[in-house]
Amino acid sequence: MGIYERDYIRRPPPQRGAYGRGGLSALRMLSVNTWLIAICVGVFVVDPMLPPQWVSMSPPEPTIPELEWAAIDQSLLVPDEQVTETATDQFGKPVLGYKVLYLETSHGRTPVARQDVRSMPLLQAYLHFSTQRGFLDIEFWRLIGFQFLHASFMHLLFNMIGLYFFGSMVERYLGGKRYLAFYLLCGIFGALMYCLLNVGGWITTMMAGSNIQVPGLLFNSPSTPLIGASAGVFGVIMAGAFLAPNTKILFMFVLPMRLATFAYAVVALALISLLTSGHNAGGEAGHLGGAIAGFYFIRHPHHLHGFFDFLGRIDPTSHHYRGKGRRFAVGAASGVPSNIDRILDKISERGLHSLTDKEKRILREASKRD
Repeated sequence: MGIYERDYIRRPPPQRGAYGRGGLSALRMLSVNTWLIAICVGVFVVDPMLPPQWVSMSPPEPTIPELEWAAIDQSLLVPDEQVTETATDQFGKPVLGYKVLYLETSHGRTPVARQDVRSMPLLQAYLHFSTQRGFLDIEFWRLIGFQFLHASFMHLLFNMIGLYFFGSMVERYLGGKRYLAFYLLCGIFGALMYCLLNVGGWITTMMAGSNIQVPGLLFNSPSTPLIGASAGVFGVIMAGAFLAPNTKILFMFVLPMRLATFAYAVVALALISLLTSGHNAGGEAGHLGGAIAGFYFIRHPHHLHGFFDFLGRIDPTSHHYRGKGRRFAVGAASGVPSNIDRILDKISERGLHSLTDKEKRILREASKRD
């Protein structure tokens, strides 16, 4: 079932110049996991070079009496183009500020509110996820975009280390296309978990006031940005713990530990941080969402098939090209379900390296049916 065992991977690439596509073929030979790492690194390097954008970080704060503010149609408010800066970073670049919001009437423009804004690199501004933009404003592309953004070099480094060490193993098991669907779905579930807990905290505050704090809910502003590949990485780690639970790893490159022990330990720490409202509770909510998705989809990989079906004819592996009677999971008539179950149990207990050539062939044939 591993991608490196398949015919189209084993086949040597054409000689450079034979068809004029030697470089393109070489690029296609790169694994999906390699592409994910390359895109994350590329976005991190390029984004600071692009012009920054001011992004609203909170609802408007009225500067007029509350009764007058309640009578205003906020869709008619016009923000000032100028930003009043309130904070700069260590290099003197503006990072925080506010815009004045005006109400335009026949008598002119009247200032009625102000709105806090934050300076963000261009790609972060248009791809980060937040409850406000991803859920309330229905900007669904952010469910994918935020997974390729990182706030700092260390944030990027730890996520890419996780992908590098565990992603290839999961890709070999699922195959490239299903692995990409798996990774993106884990990130999406991370964002949805964050959004669900943030909406829960928002509703609790509106109904019971700000003095009520329910463990596990997020009470930060709905405009707080969520970025990073961590949710997808947590899903990949959970998948690795299922495929090779007894594999020994060096935690922090020092402490030997079973992969399964490491996976469930980091999930437990994320849960504790969320319940105790740790400094990165929002990020931990995303981690848990990704881990739950990874736990489920690695055990039910047939659910990954339909992820790219919206591409239709563009994607020759979509439902459009499958026969109407084609099955997406190994069926009872195939004669191999019991073998598949036994092989999966063996992988869970001993890891992928323990499989015989015959067992690998059975998995490869099963993946073609999938």
